[in-house]
Amino acid sequence: MAKRDYYEVLGVSKDASAEEIKKAYRKLAMQYHPDRNQGDKEAEEKFKEAAEAYEVLSNPEKKAKYDRYGHSGLRGGEDFHSYQNVNDIFSHFSDIFGGAFGGSSIFDDFFGTSSSRSRQRSTGQPGADLKITLKLTLEEIAKGTTKKVKIKKYNKCTSCNGTGAKSNASFKTCTACNGTGEIRQVSRSIFGQFVNIQPCNNCSGTGKIISEPCSSCKGDGRIHDESTIKINVPAGVNDGNYMTLRGEGNAGKNGGPNGDIIVIFEELQHEYFTRDGDNIIYDLYISYPEAVLGTEVEVPTLNGKAKLKIEPGTNAGKYLKMREKGIQHLNGHGAGDQLVRINIHVPKVITPKEKELLKELQKQPNMKIGN
Repeated sequence: MAKRDYYEVLGVSKDASAEEIKKAYRKLAMQYHPDRNQGDKEAEEKFKEAAEAYEVLSNPEKKAKYDRYGHSGLRGGEDFHSYQNVNDIFSHFSDIFGGAFGGSSIFDDFFGTSSSRSRQRSTGQPGADLKITLKLTLEEIAKGTTKKVKIKKYNKCTSCNGTGAKSNASFKTCTACNGTGEIRQVSRSIFGQFVNIQPCNNCSGTGKIISEPCSSCKGDGRIHDESTIKINVPAGVNDGNYMTLRGEGNAGKNGGPNGDIIVIFEELQHEYFTRDGDNIIYDLYISYPEAVLGTEVEVPTLNGKAKLKIEPGTNAGKYLKMREKGIQHLNGHGAGDQLVRINIHVPKVITPKEKELLKELQKQPNMKIGN
């Protein structure tokens, strides 16, 4: 039997947005779900057909192939998934149904499926995220750096491998939920049957009760101690930027997945430089004779000292550019510049001889403004 056009299946046009495609599939999935059409094989086939159409049209690469070549352009298993049952479809697209009706998915509420909670039962409760502030010098930001930081956090208990139990024989099935980890309440309305699913309070959604806790962690599955983490800081970060270290946060209870660590960067004030994007600015003070006659000076950079030539007749406020002496671009090639701002030093106290020479110099024609 020939496949129907995917746009026709979902009831959208070829120029439909990603959100419109998602919305159309969502509507059809709710309409033809087998749990709402029990025994209706036609509805089940339409449900699978809609899922296949959505998988192709929601993927930009697959959609481009389909728009150009039609069904013949899709290479079997490489370009679309063969859905065997309802749970297969739900597990593949559960992300577009999440967040409705108080945080559970639409399939959870209408049909009683709960893949996210099943994952939580098998792995315990997820660990909490941690947030730390990492102070960085401009030199560290310019080239990137690696930092080792000691923090207090929960780590998986090694005695029980995070289970919280003294041994495998220390687990008993929760009698409140009969090992499912869930308490379900079914209600009916004019819109059909609704299933409200809540984690079992008796076993915290795990489906098991620990009869003999681990003596090291007291049944928690984790130990609070000090850990050293390594943070690879890329070059070019800014004050207030952050990065996420996945799975480096607190260990979860009873073998649950680790949380993350959020690292917030704080740029320390520099002794010599101010930052302007990836450029750095250095204020150089020279004497009036040096500005008139020109000179060569030594200036600090983020990588040691460097020579800088001052041309004769350089005015105050002029910027001299030292190319790529600034900060490396974040996630890119090259670096900013070091901009040297010229300032003329005016002494507050001078000797009588210096005063006499300045008065004599003032009489010269070239010293008058406008010449």
